[in-house]
Amino acid sequence: MQLAMSGFRDKMGFHDFNPGDFEVVPVKVTIPDLDPVFNNYRIVHISDIHLGQWISEKRIKGVVNLVNQQKPDLVAITGDSVSYLADEPVMEMLRSLKNLQPHDATVSVLGNHDHVMGAEKILKIMDENNIIDLNNDVYTLKRGEAMLHIAGVDSITLNHQDLDLVLEKLPSAGPAILLVHEPDFADTSAATGRFSLQLSGHSHGGQMVIPGFGTPFKGSNFKKYPIGKYQVGDMVQYTNRGLGTNVFWLRINCPPEITVFKLQSKNFN
Repeated sequence: MQLAMSGFRDKMGFHDFNPGDFEVVPVKVTIPDLDPVFNNYRIVHISDIHLGQWISEKRIKGVVNLVNQQKPDLVAITGDSVSYLADEPVMEMLRSLKNLQPHDATVSVLGNHDHVMGAEKILKIMDENNIIDLNNDVYTLKRGEAMLHIAGVDSITLNHQDLDLVLEKLPSAGPAILLVHEPDFADTSAATGRFSLQLSGHSHGGQMVIPGFGTPFKGSNFKKYPIGKYQVGDMVQYTNRGLGTNVFWLRINCPPEITVFKLQSKNFN
């Protein structure tokens, strides 16, 4: 079905990139204990690319340019880069991510679709293109003695997460941000008291939003936090609407999203 739909839309010219199709969403988040040297640090967050469906070769190249225009210090990718195919044309689209140009790094975790379609193949391409694998791992940003930790856990849906291992690897000093594909994991991660912000996707924002109500479409691991910003204990949870779509290539009041986080330090003067 994916091949048939993509082929038809290619012939009809429906796969061209239009920057107006994508919403760039600015979000300011105050991070307790963030060293002032990291004030206004910019994290550009993308998720659920689902390459080879609505996101075509032209669109992923356009998205990469849009992300670079936001002048990211860090790019965070929270899973489901592929959908129902992981053939060579899709893998070639995935290689387009090599053109991301953050100041520090691009980091990523896997989603449920990535595992089903072949995690090893996807991780190999990510590694070849200098994208840091954060599945059950930690990456530390340093500015002199100041530290900001970016952690990640693997897919909750397929039970590949190991938060205990992440906490073992996480230094005791310095604030931490967690990447996890499934947003409802926020209840678990917030309970540790170790993370100031969790970045997730998985839900696609429901792909349909009713003004004043939100999305009526909530599913496994995105029932509580399906779209946007939430306060979960002392932690902020943010659920990105994603770039691609599921089997139904349709969005209503729910455009694809590129989120630009600007981190704020309480101690900045």
